[in-house]
Amino acid sequence: MTSLSKGDPRRPRATMREVAALAGVSLKTVSRVVNRESGVSADVVTRVERAVAQLGYRHNLAASNLRRGHGKTAMVGALLQDVSNSFSSSLLRSLEDEARDRDVVIVASSLDEEPERERALVEGLVRRRVDGLLLMPATDRHDYLADDLRSGLPIVFVDRSPNGIDTDSVTIDNARGSRLAVYHLVAHGHRRIAFLGDLPTIQTARTRHEGFEAAMRARHLPIDPSMTITSLRSPEDAEAAVRRLLASDEPPTAIFAARNSLAVGTIRALHRLGKAGEIALVGFDDFPLADIVDPPLTVIRQNVGAIGAEVAQRLFARIDGDTSPPRHVVLAPELVERGSGEIRP
Repeated sequence: MTSLSKGDPRRPRATMREVAALAGVSLKTVSRVVNRESGVSADVVTRVERAVAQLGYRHNLAASNLRRGHGKTAMVGALLQDVSNSFSSSLLRSLEDEARDRDVVIVASSLDEEPERERALVEGLVRRRVDGLLLMPATDRHDYLADDLRSGLPIVFVDRSPNGIDTDSVTIDNARGSRLAVYHLVAHGHRRIAFLGDLPTIQTARTRHEGFEAAMRARHLPIDPSMTITSLRSPEDAEAAVRRLLASDEPPTAIFAARNSLAVGTIRALHRLGKAGEIALVGFDDFPLADIVDPPLTVIRQNVGAIGAEVAQRLFARIDGDTSPPRHVVLAPELVERGSGEIRP
């Protein structure tokens, strides 16, 4: 056990009772001020706030909420695949903007496509009694959340749909995005179009691949297995895949990179091979600086702001007591033409 030694500058946290004594008011008055309740004069609020600042007092919100009986912790869990990815980070920022106005703290973590990590993090957040959960799942089935849903925990899925349970979700029409990419490249004269994708076990990656193949069939184009490379997890994977494709006897004239990090790797490969102005490229998901690379990247863009706003609206409505049937919102992506997707073979 660690004890404070003589002369140790640390001291126990200030208490509400100490704040009340310094401000010359009752405990109840301090409670009303720190909980932002009405009915306290401006002069008293100023005295209490001055005492709070002088003592370095930090209000115990969890204990306060328990005393009030509603059990809310003013915390929301956000489990995304990779908070360093521009899509995930932009989504998290949208949620934070809404949470800030409600004085709610976001506890965020990356899942890295690891199902066991997802389950462990969910369990940890539930034990800490978060008021709601935003989930971009790594698991294929989500029955393990059924008890939490029945107990009233608001859960909103984003980017991927729930499987095995029925709860709110906000997703993008990924198959439509792939169709937009293929039709755009075909309209510019391409027939040999390569597909770069993530793990087939990932719902979004699988749907984008299916959309790609459906679009190729719809345009009566053959699907060459050697032109489809999946299970790519990083820009480095994508760069190596593009080098192999372009070294083949019949290289592609266009590439559809079905994730932003794969588009980054493709851009690197094309530039290092001196092919940036020769091979057409469309990426799925926008990212910072995509519009200033040479040539600027044509993308299938998800409206992350709209996704984040819809997710926040659903989650906080449930936290506030909305018991209507689950809603499954599917938003449409858009094609943004910038130059790389308009290169002709």
